[in-house]
Amino acid sequence: MHLQEIVETNCPYCGEAIQLLVDCSVPFQEYIEDCQVCCKPMQIQANADGEGIPELSVRSENE
Repeated sequence: MHLQEIVETNCPYCGEAIQLLVDCSVPFQEYIEDCQVCCKPMQIQANADGEGIPELSVRSENE
């Protein structure tokens, strides 16, 4: 596994497919990132267990 992985998901606002770069050297992360398509802020939770692609939870900021 690489230290950074590109993970595909969908924006909770516009529904468009987007790609997020996740730092796999940190086991759990929570941060805000703007959608690459509609520019609205998404709340991202990434859980990297060290084996394979990290699990993502992507929500709108108000959820």
